[in-house]
Amino acid sequence: MVPHPGRKPKEGIYLSEMRRICLNLPETEERFNHGMSGFAIKNRSAFVFLRESRKENHVALWFKASSGVQEELVEQDPDRFFAPPYLGPAGWVGMRLDIDLDWEEVTEAMEQAWRLVAPKKAIKEFEDATY
Repeated sequence: MVPHPGRKPKEGIYLSEMRRICLNLPETEERFNHGMSGFAIKNRSAFVFLRESRKENHVALWFKASSGVQEELVEQDPDRFFAPPYLGPAGWVGMRLDIDLDWEEVTEAMEQAWRLVAPKKAIKEFEDATY
């Protein structure tokens, strides 16, 4: 894949692993939107973004979440989880990747976010291949 214009150096450390995880989910494609690398269902909404904050000097995963998840995660660990700007009011969660990075936890968050926007056919395909 050709590097996106404006890609920040720290972001690249995490992007290859995110690609490995997300692009294995059926009907998923990578997009570059509002200066962020993201992953979405083809012809549908995005479910995850990778965002580097120069101001706060960290890289974070922003992911779509079910109702109540954002509040629960932020309350449990406010140093790692936050309500991202713009998407936070819609229930999205920000997860800092520079604190206690656990790729299994990241994978689970991305898969759950994907399930919120994926068509039933894609979910069945994923489950049939996984289980």
